Amino acid sequence: MKNKQITVTAPLLPPLEEFIPLLEDIWKRKWLTNNGHYHQKLEKALADYLKVPYISLFTNGTLPIMVALQALRITGEVITTPYSFVATTHSLWWNGIKPVFVDIDPTTGNLDPDKIEAAITSKTTAILPVHVYGNPCDTEKIQAIADTYGLKVIYDAAHAFGVEVDGKSIMEAGDMCTLSFHATKTYNTIEGGALVCRDEATKKQIDCLKNFGFSGETTVIAPGINGKMDEVRSAYGLLELKHVDNAIAKRREVAETYRKELNGVEGISFYIDMPNVRHNYSYFPIFVDEMKYGQSRDELYFKMRENYVLGRRYFYPLISEFATYKNLPSSTKSNLPTAHKVADSVICLPMHHEMANIDVLQICNLIKNNYQPHRNWN
Repeated sequence: MKNKQITVTAPLLPPLEEFIPLLEDIWKRKWLTNNGHYHQKLEKALADYLKVPYISLFTNGTLPIMVALQALRITGEVITTPYSFVATTHSLWWNGIKPVFVDIDPTTGNLDPDKIEAAITSKTTAILPVHVYGNPCDTEKIQAIADTYGLKVIYDAAHAFGVEVDGKSIMEAGDMCTLSFHATKTYNTIEGGALVCRDEATKKQIDCLKNFGFSGETTVIAPGINGKMDEVRSAYGLLELKHVDNAIAKRREVAETYRKELNGVEGISFYIDMPNVRHNYSYFPIFVDEMKYGQSRDELYFKMRENYVLGRRYFYPLISEFATYKNLPSSTKSNLPTAHKVADSVICLPMHHEMANIDVLQICNLIKNNYQPHRNWN
């Protein structure tokens, strides 16, 4: 019998019997894309759920970043993090913008606001932080810096669906905020994404930009792109909203078990819940201190894979290490010491709503059993 694999994630799928009637209705309407019935319903439902004024749906999570940069007319240099998925920085590159990497805060994985000002130049026009693993950035400090230097702020909230601080959505921060609804996310539309903005005029601008720049049947106001979400995924997304809170609650139980079982294992650390934050438990990263644990991160990672536990090294290597960016002045290891340390020690453990407690305990026991406190390093 083949050993069971424990995957790093599993998609939240709405019940098929709930989806079929919506598909039948879409077939009757014969309107498959371009701001259809379910598209409009999902935008309203998401704006209400996320407590944001305006939201525009996209076909994936990368295009909202690219369109936000266009809508805000960002040029020159943008300060961002090397510790993220490559789509964050690729969006800058595709817009002809130079990314400037700044080191991260080890307690959150987010852009360190105390390092931002030193990276600002006459060419800096914006800051693009990421709420890494759903941990909220220090939005107040970042906004204060942006206000002082006249910069725009776009938050990549791909990991942060539904995250709140003191009862307020973190998507209220900045000039715009982007989301990913990829299948691996806490909330998904199979593929998809969204862009949050503050006013109706900007929403109209975004909707034009994601539809080739059309503002009417024959009028094109800008060189837009095709970023529209279709009706099938919009209907799917409506159903997801009915089930996502239960999925988050189950993820929280998994996180609590991990913390209980791994607490006190020397050389293994992890994030704890931030005060007054509603987390979504999208990831559960651990960090391996090789000298204390007795094994390197990669030794543990491959031992886990040998035992059919498919964690992931999110985010390794750093974006600044990839060929496109490695020769940038801000990509040096001396500029990003914390980011390198975190990237070289992280393993994201399996985390999703379908995880059985026995699987969580199996993973924790594997980590405990590979602890080698008396390893000879000579």
